[in-house]
Amino acid sequence: MGSATVNVVRYTTLFTGVVYGWYHRRTLQAAYDVHKIEAAKHQREHLIAEAKEAWIKKQQAPLPNADTLVTDPEDPKFDLEKLIARWEATQQ
Repeated sequence: MGSATVNVVRYTTLFTGVVYGWYHRRTLQAAYDVHKIEAAKHQREHLIAEAKEAWIKKQQAPLPNADTLVTDPEDPKFDLEKLIARWEATQQ
């Protein structure tokens, strides 16, 4: 058996290692959490930028048919004659 001094040193070292391991893991976890939050923030910013670019491209794209038929009677561009002509064309 070891002397009392050796046992005190052994258990003190063991306890110190456990406490250091707990503290070190806690600091690493905190750094990881901050990194994870920052990565999510950058991902959201990237997705927002992509969405803005897509919206701008969509707005700048020319319409496939410049004289599209307006079927809403409340719209000032509504033309009943064009609507009836389109319906007649589709019926034939």
